[in-house]
Amino acid sequence: MFDVLHTSQPFDASDVVIDTGRLMLRRWRESDAEALYSYASDGRVSEMAMWPRHTSVEMSRRVITEYFIPNSFNFAMVLKATGEPIGYIGLVPEGDENCPASAGEREVGYWIGWPYWGRGLTTEALRALIDWCGRVPEVDTLLLTADLRNVASQCVAQKCGFIHLDDIYRDGGTPIRLFRLGIVASRL
Repeated sequence: MFDVLHTSQPFDASDVVIDTGRLMLRRWRESDAEALYSYASDGRVSEMAMWPRHTSVEMSRRVITEYFIPNSFNFAMVLKATGEPIGYIGLVPEGDENCPASAGEREVGYWIGWPYWGRGLTTEALRALIDWCGRVPEVDTLLLTADLRNVASQCVAQKCGFIHLDDIYRDGGTPIRLFRLGIVASRL
């Protein structure tokens, strides 16, 4: 169902492009800063994604160059019909997780621009990422956290097979829902 178009090694995502049908998941580029800003400056998106609202294109450019590009497991969700990045999906860098991860566990993060909410695109992207993670030897379990108020994100997790584990509190007291998905079987 999902096609990994190119990768130099199964555990190195630096050359990965994943085709999901309606989306291309590819590495972020500095030239994506304006598109990122157009969605990341929307308070509806940043509040549900649990990160600061972008206040300038330059802030978005810094996020791309300092956070997205150095982490080879971060992907832009690019709408194939327009070629525009409309969201983010990837593995949260080790040490930046919302909850402690054990060996072999990685936390997934995602968000999509408000005009694309409710279209099934995030579910499509998450299924593709899960499929790809099944080929990453260091990852056997995926964790996912969602703001307790973000029912849509929780539905995406459940549609993709994640199981609700617990409700916990993030730094600052933000209640979040924790989900887990084992992916070892997908390597068989």
